[in-house]
Amino acid sequence: MSFTQIDQAPPRVNRSELAVPGSNPRMLEKAAGSDADVVFYDLEDAVAPNEKDQARANVVAALNDLDFGEKTVSVRVNGLDTPHMYRDVIDVIEQGGERLDLIMFPKIGTAADVYAVDMLVTQVETAVGRQKRLGFELIIESALGLANADAIAGASPRNESLHFGVADYAASIKASTTQIGGPNPLYAVLTDPDEAGAREVHWGDMWHYAMSRIVVAARSNGLRPVDGPFGDFSDDDGYRYQANRGKVLGFEGKWAIHPKQIPLANEVFSPSEQELAKARAILVAMENAKAAGEGAVALDGKLIDLASIRQAEAMVAVAEKLGI
Repeated sequence: MSFTQIDQAPPRVNRSELAVPGSNPRMLEKAAGSDADVVFYDLEDAVAPNEKDQARANVVAALNDLDFGEKTVSVRVNGLDTPHMYRDVIDVIEQGGERLDLIMFPKIGTAADVYAVDMLVTQVETAVGRQKRLGFELIIESALGLANADAIAGASPRNESLHFGVADYAASIKASTTQIGGPNPLYAVLTDPDEAGAREVHWGDMWHYAMSRIVVAARSNGLRPVDGPFGDFSDDDGYRYQANRGKVLGFEGKWAIHPKQIPLANEVFSPSEQELAKARAILVAMENAKAAGEGAVALDGKLIDLASIRQAEAMVAVAEKLGI
C-alpha cells in the first residue's frame, strides 16, 4: 500500500438512486416511500424554466413534511451558469430543515466550481446553524469535467460521490448518438472473413473510457462512483446489462429514472448468494491459514492473494450493511 492514505467518504448504501422531478408533488411523495437507497429531487433538467420557483417550493415542503425512512435524500440544483442555482442552495438549506443529506451539483467542469459551491453552502449552513454537514454529489457530464475529474474529486471534503452524466457528456463531445446511455450499433468492429467468407460484427462500449476514468478519479479520492441514467425504461434487460457493466468497472450503483428501474439496480449492485458464499469462504480460508501458521491461502485449488482477501472483506461489509 502507498504511504498516502485515502480518506473515505461517509459510507452510504448507494445501489439505486431515484431521480424525481421537483415539479411533481405526487411523485415526490411516492419517491419517499420507494425502495431506492438514495432519492434526489431534481430542480434542474426535469423542471421547465417557468416552473423553477414552484418546484423549489415543492421540494422544500417535501423535505419538511415527508417520512423518508432510512434512505439518503439529495437535491439536484441548477447549474452554476444559471440564475437559479444560488436560490436553490439558499432555500433548501434555510427552509428545508435537517433531513437533507446531500446536494447534487450538475455539469461540474473544474475544481474551482466545487470551491465556489462549497463556500456558498458553508456560509448558508453557518448562518442557519445547521447541525448536519451536507455532502456533495458531483456530476461529470462534459469534456471539461472529465479532463479535470481528479482535481474535481479532491476539491472539497464535502465530496461523497462522482456521477457519470452520459447524455450531456455525449452532447459535449459531439458524439454521434441520441439515446441516453446504452450501446450504439455504429460503435463496432468487423472481423476478418472466416474460411466460408462470413464476417461477424462485435459491438463495443463507447462509454468505457469515460466510466473507467470516473471510477479511478472517485476511488483515488475515497468517493463513491455512481453510474447515471439509462433512458429506455421499457428495456429491463438493457438496463440490467448496463448496470452489470458498471458494477464490473467498480461503480457502486446506478440512477433510476423510473421506479421500475429501482429493483433492477438493487439486484445488480447487491452481492449475489454465490458471490457472498465465495467471499465468506475466502475469509474462512484466510483464518484457517493463519491458525495453521501458513503464509499462503488456497481455496478450491486456487491461490488467494491479499487483493482477493480485501475484495472479499469489502463484499461482506456491503452485505452486512444490507442485512444479507
